[in-house]
Order: sequence, then structure tokens, then C-alpha cells
Amino acid sequence: MTPTLVRHHSYAGTATPVDAGDRARDWAEIQERMLAPLYEAVYERLEVGTGTRLLSLGCGSGLALLIAAARGARVTGVDTDSERLALARTRLLPDPGSDAGPAAGCPRLLDGDPSTAAPADGAPYNLLTAFSPIGCSPGDGEGLVDALRSALPLAARGSTVVLTGWGPPERCATAPVLRVADRLFGGARTPRTGGWRPSRRDDLEVVAFRAGLNPDGSGRVACPFGYADMDSAVRGLLSTRLFDAAVRATDRDKVKKEVAKALHPHRRLDGTIWMPNVFRYLVCTM
Repeated sequence: MTPTLVRHHSYAGTATPVDAGDRARDWAEIQERMLAPLYEAVYERLEVGTGTRLLSLGCGSGLALLIAAARGARVTGVDTDSERLALARTRLLPDPGSDAGPAAGCPRLLDGDPSTAAPADGAPYNLLTAFSPIGCSPGDGEGLVDALRSALPLAARGSTVVLTGWGPPERCATAPVLRVADRLFGGARTPRTGGWRPSRRDDLEVVAFRAGLNPDGSGRVACPFGYADMDSAVRGLLSTRLFDAAVRATDRDKVKKEVAKALHPHRRLDGTIWMPNVFRYLVCTM
């Protein structure tokens, strides 16, 4: 599946910080679709369908849930980002008072800790997914372990859990761009302060071990990042949150300029930006 190149309005030239709602829309409209090949590959491998009861950890603006629901799965998503969740509700839930009928997949979207996502009908989940790729931010594995420990009691014994992460830096053209976050942050990387680090080969296995899961297979998926223009590329990448520590350490305009500079080698003659990447997933059982 090739990402669609789309054009959006520009915030270039303004010193006004982009608010959380704007950044959530950038994620939903520009960046999230870059991971669609990952979602599709996982669902195809696991034969997700009408018998699937899915809980998505960090569901974001809901694209992965939408794809699963289209395959017949019953879907529940949980996230702590209220702005992204609001966009997920727009995608997945019919407007109140409309005659559209029940949404496909009977979606439930919950704000907060995964422990709040107990199945409404009492039947446990049989698939848990964590589609927010780890492996670039210090502490992201710790956060995922905590989320899994909260969610695992809600799933049936023997259920499948899928973890995802960035592939090897040498296989990800975006890695040098992400290094801008570390350079501009300029401080010691800790789980509290943020920063960026190269992904490691065993990131997912470490999380699985700490959460008490049993790895049962893995795969790699090509997820190229394609953007219509430089402005869309910068806004899409900043929506990932990987540059938040750099923005706090400097300012948003400086980060935008440095990211654009790092993206220049990936700019094509027609102005589009194209970066091949590989992402990894790990299939586990409880």
C-alpha cells in the first residue's frame, strides 16, 4: 500500500505555536497513513475478522481500528491523547441523531489508562495491539510495559499480543532526520526528558519479556514516508511527538528549519518528499 501524497494548508512563517488540536490533525491527515502497510500486514497474518475482539493500546486517531472494523472485528481503542481520540470518534462513530445505524465493528473509544477498557459485554479480548512504534524515544518501552500490564487482565488466556517498533536505522531513511531531535535537545536522554536514540534489534523482545509475554513470530514491513511537499513533511514528522523534547529545549521554528534541512536530500524534482523505511512487529501470546 503506497501512502497518498496530499497537500495541506501551511503554518510556515508563523511563530505562533501549533496547538494540540492542530498537531492531532496533522497526525491524522498526514502522518498516520504512513503506517497503514504495517496495520494491514499484521491483520492479514493474524486473519483478523469477525471472530476478533480487538483492544488497541494508543489507538490515536483510529486508522488501525477503522481497518480492523472493515474486516469485521469488534474494536476498542484507548489513548491518553484526547485530541487524537476526538478525531477517532469522528472517523468511527456516527453523528448523534443520524440515521446511519450502528458503526462497523461496534467501536468503543476510551480516554485514559488501558485498565478502563473492560469489555462492555464481559467477553474478554483475544487480540491486543500496540501500533505506536517504539524504539526511538528513551522510555517508550517502559511506557508500553506499563500499558500492557494494565491491559493483559482484560484478555483471554492464550490471546495474541502484537508489539511494533522501528526497524534497523540503516533500513530507515527517516533515521537521520530523527537525529535532529537528539542534536537539538542537547541533553542527557532520560525517560522523563525525552530525546531520541537509534532503535535496537531486541527492543520488542525486551518489552515482551518484561510484560510476561511469549514471542511467537515476527515480521518486517516496508512503510515509506511520502509527502506532497516540504511543509507537509515537516508538519507530519513533528506530529509524531518525537521532536517534542527538542521543541522544549529550543523553539518550534528552529526545529522546523532543522528538520526541513535534514529532509532536503529526500526531496524529489517535483517537490515531493520520499523516504523508504522498514518497521518491525512481534507477535506474542499470553
